[in-house]
Amino acid sequence: MSIVAVGTIGYDTVETAHGKVVGALGGSASYFALAARFFAPVSIVAAVGRDFREEDRRLFSDRGIDIRGMVQRDGETFRWHGRYHEDLNVRDTISLELNVFADFMPELLPDQRRADYVFLANISPELQAHVLAQVASPKIVAADTMNHWIENDRAALMRLLPRINILTLNDEEARMLSGEHNLLKAGRAILKMGPGTVLVKRGEYGVLQFSKDALFAVPAYPLEVVVDPTGAGDTFAGAFMGYLARKGGTSEAILRAGVVYGCVLGSFVVEQFSVGGVAGLAWDTIESRYRAFLELTDSHHPRWTTQ
Repeated sequence: MSIVAVGTIGYDTVETAHGKVVGALGGSASYFALAARFFAPVSIVAAVGRDFREEDRRLFSDRGIDIRGMVQRDGETFRWHGRYHEDLNVRDTISLELNVFADFMPELLPDQRRADYVFLANISPELQAHVLAQVASPKIVAADTMNHWIENDRAALMRLLPRINILTLNDEEARMLSGEHNLLKAGRAILKMGPGTVLVKRGEYGVLQFSKDALFAVPAYPLEVVVDPTGAGDTFAGAFMGYLARKGGTSEAILRAGVVYGCVLGSFVVEQFSVGGVAGLAWDTIESRYRAFLELTDSHHPRWTTQ
């Protein structure tokens, strides 16, 4: 079943201990779509400027991603410059230029309005609501948010939460939204705000999945080198939503498998700058790491069971 993803496509300048890239393809919709396409058809809704490179347009289309909703407007493409600390969980935003995305009010295509699965990336709650109002009868709506919207547009976010099924946010944002420092209390408090499932992303410490009657904790896949964590959360969300669309349901077993696939795809993207870690992946490589992940976390795996 198809997924419509609304978010940013942009050019990033990123600095980490492993180097620096300037003007690399980024944006929430980019990372999401490049991960989701392994599981289900995905359609992007975003704005780009006249400076958007043709090779980046081809990168999406060559991988079967629908870019009809990627509108080219007069002006420059969204740009972000970030610098990561030695602790890669901490970063500074050096500059943020919304450019053509600043006043973008997307209008979905007729077939996008009939989408079964909708992902509202990290954009303002009012823009998320504007998009959601155009979708006829989605089966699953997932949304991401950030500290800026929690702090500066909380009322609009609180109006949106009862209308979505899944909310993704990081641990700092979960604490800010809930007012609870303990993440278990935070996740349960956010469930009471409306979403049926809450996914708290914890960087190198993995993911906590909260639902009404269950709690699932997954570690991050262990890596020797993390080059660039930019886009890891959106890549996680793309694989997670893609898996739900592929399976056509939201049972606890499907949700948990989706979380694991999300962690697996996220582990690939952080191994390179920009989208390189996920753009060139093959399905066999994903499945191999998925099986390795399961073995890492299975204390009853036949290979290790003692008699």
